Amino acid sequence: MRIGVDVGGTNTDAVLMEGTRVHAAMKSPTTADVSSGIRAAITACLEQSGTRASAVRFVMIGTTHFTNAFVQARGLARVAVVRIGFPAARDIPPFFTWPDHLAAQVRGAVFMVGGGYQFDGREIGPLDEDAVARAAGEIAAAGLRDIAISGVFSGLNDAQEKRAAEILQAALPEAQITLSSQIGRTGLLERENAAIMNASLRPMAAHVVAAFENALHDLGLNVPFFISQNDGTLMRAEQVRRYPVLTFAAGPTNSLRGAAFLTGHKQALVADIGGTTTDIGMLTNGFPRQTSVHVDVGGVRTNFRMPDILSIGLGGGSRVRATAEGITVGPDSVGYRLLEEGLVFGGDTLTTSDIAVASGQADFGDRQALATLSADTVSGALDVMHQMMEDALDRMKTTATALPLILVGGGAILISRPLAGISETVTPDHAAVANAVGAAIGQVGGEVDKVFSTADGGRDAAVAAARAAAIRNAVDNGADPASVEVVELEEIPLQYLPSGAVRIFCRAVGELAGLSEAASEAASEATHA
Repeated sequence: MRIGVDVGGTNTDAVLMEGTRVHAAMKSPTTADVSSGIRAAITACLEQSGTRASAVRFVMIGTTHFTNAFVQARGLARVAVVRIGFPAARDIPPFFTWPDHLAAQVRGAVFMVGGGYQFDGREIGPLDEDAVARAAGEIAAAGLRDIAISGVFSGLNDAQEKRAAEILQAALPEAQITLSSQIGRTGLLERENAAIMNASLRPMAAHVVAAFENALHDLGLNVPFFISQNDGTLMRAEQVRRYPVLTFAAGPTNSLRGAAFLTGHKQALVADIGGTTTDIGMLTNGFPRQTSVHVDVGGVRTNFRMPDILSIGLGGGSRVRATAEGITVGPDSVGYRLLEEGLVFGGDTLTTSDIAVASGQADFGDRQALATLSADTVSGALDVMHQMMEDALDRMKTTATALPLILVGGGAILISRPLAGISETVTPDHAAVANAVGAAIGQVGGEVDKVFSTADGGRDAAVAAARAAAIRNAVDNGADPASVEVVELEEIPLQYLPSGAVRIFCRAVGELAGLSEAASEAASEATHA
């Protein structure tokens, strides 16, 4: 048995699963302290299924806590930034491109020290260790404990970042240090931003993980728990304390993974329709397609892995307006106030949920409250809603070939007509809690994003090295070696580098070691029975 939980801004969803079967599913309002909402959702699942806590072996949790905290500039730590690359990288200092309100809250101190690498791996200069030591003294005097280190082309060679971290850690034993080479990808500013964001969230991560631990302990669930990353795989609790930024966009990712699991589709479009927005993504080999462009989070440009998600203002609480110019839908929404403001619930606001009930697509609330709604308004609103979805789906496709569409989320009832460019539309059982299902089925992953030289062994040797490193990382992260497979491999020749350089991104995933063993035991017991 395993439990999947997704902590959203409005609801906390939980599912209890055994193998591929969903035994129970529950929604509970998200609470300010996080813990009580998780306890309520899990307790309801256990009671609904009559399952004892002792029967649960793993808990997987997805959360938007860190994304929301950063976007809202809430509870962030002040960060000291050490950039290795002076004088080559002095023109655009750290925080230069940040929104003023975020920079004012996060910026603690900035230090530029000598060092860094050229694009071909040669040193710009040796690391200025004396400057790093002086920075340590100033950081201590300022009372800062969270540090981000970035170096020019440290993605090619992280030796100087690691050495700077050793010097700082020796002088500041209690400091928490984030290396940009461990989070971001090619691009100094974006990689540095990711490291700063991560450092600013680390104190909060310790509290959030502790809250999760306390909630599970209170329920008697003294079992290993994991937290969803934004690539659809899992992290151990101690990894989340170090790299909270890797949970960004885990919510939409879990929805896509849950959609793949519930339908069996590995190549499909997925639309997760919530109360305010619809998040649309693309499944490739059962995992979310990763974005190939830089992503802004709260106005800060980053380049760490993120799913390719398009959000539009269409949800179950979206306002519908009939004007002389025509009918409009959204982008504003009544959100969680739908049960108070929607017409079918006794309110005075026309929403897309009212349209769904009036058209016969859904049956809830008081249908009589819609008696004065004209057929033209209902038909026109449906036209707009489906056109919004068609336009968004077309933007996400990379080929003219018709693809399946999986609808999940509580607002899946809004779509009822055939859509252009879609071969079939599927709304699976448990679609409303697909995000929690995605958390429950999370696998363990490992990846490599590195520049290789093909001068010696050629392309095949470079690819083999990348594959081996990704698989090794997955196993190190807790994957069952027998289940690991490469699910993504991308090669980008770098024409401006010597020695036939090529950037290779490789991702491997496998089943959680203990979970695969439990599944084998369950299958064996079923066979003998």
